[in-house]
Amino acid sequence: MTSQTSVKTLLILGASGDLTGRLLLPGLARLVARGHAPGLVLVGAGSDPWTPEQWLERIEESFADENSQAEAYGRRELKRIRESTSYHQLDVTGEGQLAGLLAQLEGPVAVYFALPPRISQLACEALASDRVPAGTRLVMEKPFGSSEESARHLNETLAALVPEDHIHRVDHFLGKATVLNILGLRFANNFLEPVWNREHIEKVEIIFDEDLALEGRARYYDGAGALRDMIQSHLLQIMALMAIEPPASVGERDLRDAVATVLRASSIKAPYARNTRRARYTAGSIDGRKVPDYAKETGVDASRGTETLAEVQVEIDNWRWQGVPFILRSGKALGNKRKEAVVTFRPPPHLPKGFTGVDAPNQLRIGFGPDTLAFDVDVNGPGNVLSLDRATLKAELSASDLLPYGEVLEGILTGDPLLSVRADTAEDCWRIVDPVLKAWARGSVPLQEYPAGTSGPGDWLA
Repeated sequence: MTSQTSVKTLLILGASGDLTGRLLLPGLARLVARGHAPGLVLVGAGSDPWTPEQWLERIEESFADENSQAEAYGRRELKRIRESTSYHQLDVTGEGQLAGLLAQLEGPVAVYFALPPRISQLACEALASDRVPAGTRLVMEKPFGSSEESARHLNETLAALVPEDHIHRVDHFLGKATVLNILGLRFANNFLEPVWNREHIEKVEIIFDEDLALEGRARYYDGAGALRDMIQSHLLQIMALMAIEPPASVGERDLRDAVATVLRASSIKAPYARNTRRARYTAGSIDGRKVPDYAKETGVDASRGTETLAEVQVEIDNWRWQGVPFILRSGKALGNKRKEAVVTFRPPPHLPKGFTGVDAPNQLRIGFGPDTLAFDVDVNGPGNVLSLDRATLKAELSASDLLPYGEVLEGILTGDPLLSVRADTAEDCWRIVDPVLKAWARGSVPLQEYPAGTSGPGDWLA
């Protein structure tokens, strides 16, 4: 049963890192300013010898936008956070150091590991279960481990420290509004669910193409790549939501059980040279901005062969989806920014003779950030009523008033695990991609190239 006791202290490990300044603190600022975190105390910790002034400067920068727009109550809350915060230099992997800090903080405490996976693992191993205060929540950033084996080992380490419902494996990509938008679309419309299967759907594509390049994140990204960074940790979760059986409720147990069932049935099958592709960007330009060759970026080890664009075809071996390819693609430094799921329906079995015009399959597109809906249908065109033309029905879907990391933090602070990845699911995501990673490491799939600012290698579909 999930505990609903609110967190009193948020401890961010890796407080001097990029993730904290760029995403975590701005997300927290919106959460606090909107009144979702009353009385919360923020504590930062890191290996850098920051002074209190340096920590406050980071908070001021991260809170600036929200502070300028907030109402009086929000500004007071943001001020309270700034006045009560503190920063501690410590080696989280050192014996007793993290436990010693936890003992000083008002609980319950949520410990946010804004750290590389390997350091998070070592930090948890350095903790003794008898020195973790009751009610402590452990928050792990993606990627959760680096393989199925390492994810299982990390799960075992965490389970020895706190109960499963106090472990949050966060996925900021899937905000609560996005999850509910997908579920509402699928299960609240009786015309849609009867055709949501292999009889009527030809393929499902889930695409996250970014126009951003490396942006100084070589230390993390060059050891991860597009398959680990996005497909393993984010796009498989979206795929599962698109493919689940109707749950009894949108409660976390029913929903996460349904997600786990889909992922257990999922795999990427050999030959990997046919069902997967990978590529890396070379020098180019995006919107007039010059982008250097990835292999020559500072901090990149070109010999690793890290991909910046990956595409895999996942098969779901169950009654509903047998034979329907789920194509998951993500890449950096691409010319067209594209974040959407595209459902392509099978063409009608027969078009009455006499009609002319568009004969392309109908498509349903769900856009992410902002969440949108577009449905392509064929209708009789103006003038010649026998000529079919393509029309698109569009709608904006519900949006949260919080930033993505604000939604994640709200779930952590209130003990709601809906947006948290469950232990078995985290391991299954790695099980799905591990064979591909091994095949790529053997060179079974060529590493292609594409100029930054294009749609990918020439032989890839745009």
